[in-house]
Amino acid sequence: MDLSVGQIFVSEVAGTGMLLLLGCGVVANVVLAKTKGNGGGGGGAWILINVGWGLAVMSGVFVGASSGAHINPAVTFGLLAAGVAFTAGEFAAYLGGQMVGAFVGASLAWLAYKDHFEATEDPGLKLAVFSTGPEIRNPAMNVITEVIGTFVLVFVILQFGRSPNELGPVAVAFLVLGIGASLGGPTGYAINPARDLGPRIAHAVLPIKGKGDSDWGYSWVPVVGPIIGGVIAGLIDQAYGSFIPI
Repeated sequence: MDLSVGQIFVSEVAGTGMLLLLGCGVVANVVLAKTKGNGGGGGGAWILINVGWGLAVMSGVFVGASSGAHINPAVTFGLLAAGVAFTAGEFAAYLGGQMVGAFVGASLAWLAYKDHFEATEDPGLKLAVFSTGPEIRNPAMNVITEVIGTFVLVFVILQFGRSPNELGPVAVAFLVLGIGASLGGPTGYAINPARDLGPRIAHAVLPIKGKGDSDWGYSWVPVVGPIIGGVIAGLIDQAYGSFIPI
């Protein structure tokens, strides 16, 4: 189906918005004070967050299906590197829609949990709802972690096109769940520049009581790392596809 630039933009806004509404929402439910899901059932917090993000991706893919549901600049860059042709307008519509959608989705998650943001004293927990942060701050290694995680995401998504499966968005949900469980520990697995940057901007501009700093010193890592990982995945996919028959 051929879409106009405007249709691509709207589809990506909707898909990425749904992704961030549910993704930021599950983190808010686990980390903010006085929520029903506070603490995620003890040791299950990380599992709940991973599952929530996986289902958020599935929902975003369904909502943004008409544009191909990139909902992630790393996927768009990866497809470009893999040889998929975009006009300049289409490319801008994908990236612009993803950023706008991420901002809107994160803002809606804040609105849903506004009272709980105000009941939470720790500014670090408030920022965690919106954006990722490393457990050990080492920018070089943090970038490498994001490159590896995003490579897995984009490369496997590209292989879905060569696989006789009908799982669609469900397969992507399980993929994200697996990446979070296996590779999410060091940085919180942004694996999506819009997923981190859009909500971080929202954190900076929304009137969140006691929110503290938005950690702009780290903000480049979950943008640069995923883009590199996506491009590498696209390039390797071209070579891989030339040897592996479809």
